[in-house]
Amino acid sequence: MTDQTRFLLNETNLPKFWYNIYADSPVSPTPVLHPGTMEPVTPDFLSVLFPMELIMQEISSERYIEIPEEVREIYKLYRPTPLLRARRLEKALGTPAHIYYKNEGVSPAGSHKPNTAIAQAYYNKAAGTKALTTETGAGQWGSSLAFACNVFGLDLEVYMVKISYQQKPYRRNLMETYGAKVYASPTDLTNYGRSVLAETPNSNGSLGIAISEAVEVAATSNGTKKYSLGSVLNHVLLHQTVIGEEALKQMDLANEYPDVVIGCVGGGSNFAGIAYPFLRENLNNGKRTRLVGVEPTATPSLTKGIYAFDYGDTAKMAPIVKMHTLGHDFMPPGIHAGGLRYHGMAPSLSALHDAGYIDAVAVKQKGTFEAAVMFAKAEGIVPAPESAHAIRAAIDEALDAKARDEKRVILFNLSGHGHFDMAAYETYLSGKLEDYEYPAEAIRESMSKLPKVTLPA
Repeated sequence: MTDQTRFLLNETNLPKFWYNIYADSPVSPTPVLHPGTMEPVTPDFLSVLFPMELIMQEISSERYIEIPEEVREIYKLYRPTPLLRARRLEKALGTPAHIYYKNEGVSPAGSHKPNTAIAQAYYNKAAGTKALTTETGAGQWGSSLAFACNVFGLDLEVYMVKISYQQKPYRRNLMETYGAKVYASPTDLTNYGRSVLAETPNSNGSLGIAISEAVEVAATSNGTKKYSLGSVLNHVLLHQTVIGEEALKQMDLANEYPDVVIGCVGGGSNFAGIAYPFLRENLNNGKRTRLVGVEPTATPSLTKGIYAFDYGDTAKMAPIVKMHTLGHDFMPPGIHAGGLRYHGMAPSLSALHDAGYIDAVAVKQKGTFEAAVMFAKAEGIVPAPESAHAIRAAIDEALDAKARDEKRVILFNLSGHGHFDMAAYETYLSGKLEDYEYPAEAIRESMSKLPKVTLPA
């Protein structure tokens, strides 16, 4: 341990490889299924949506995949990101715990999402793609892909969940500044969007609906557009592991090692990004770090969902994967952590949680914003509502350490800043923010519509 607060790496320490959890995972990957035939998908089917290099990364069992030099050069705009010890927060809590956080909010788009957006834009550009489509919830992913597409000269259409489109206009403005076209989903621009509006004219939208629209546009473009996803799939989580690889080196600089690593979870990318390299150390080198994913009580896929095969989107156009799910047509409440409103969870993370290698907790919205404000007052950074879920769990860990009078080293991923989320803070500070509990009846109904999958023996 040192007396430092900031633990910085220079460009020479920028990781040269992404880490692939499938090389070391004690649970075998489950097949990805065609949404129509329910047979394992082929690369040809996926190639309608993704360039072949990303498809190969999706199914790879190689432990390390080299980061292209062109991607590393763009990473150098903000990476390596700083690791900080939250000394003022520790003092405010009166805890013997040591709290560290990895600040991914220093990226151009303000979150961890460029780590994969830059890679995906690069591979699409190299494959000759001219334009991409995508969805976004809170806007962090859309902002990041808009930035990356601008860097590599690609056009971009973003289908933004309508409730977030209304709550976060400045995220939309940022995407447009980078050159993207942004639409409030559900829209009247797609067959599926029109069908949703016909049934529910005032729909708030969901990530599942927005994914369906973006997939439809790409799939019907006759190859002129590809689809890009900001979480859930293995190649996305793979790209995010630069976070954990840097954090391992920075914890060495601090002369400490985390007892617990924490991240918020929506689809799983930022949590996997910081946690998977530490899980590798657990599996291969005898470490015993607890890995904790934190989700909202309103969309508790890991803590309340079923581990089953389900569609990745509401229209049942995206592949079927085995994951913790609330049901593909589950309509989540309009919480301010828009990036955590997805009905499912990354298949690799779901399998590891189901097998007991990863823990999960669900926290309420009011308590999450209480933690966010406490962190902002102590450390000076206003966190994104999504990231505040990790802060809530880190504070709870620190208070538990205090109650037990034990030292505990806590590391969490501050996955983004909240500069475009001040309307959410206004709602909280004015006393208008509501808690949403697990909507058991709605989820039971949605679960009845899961696909009936029978795998060969």
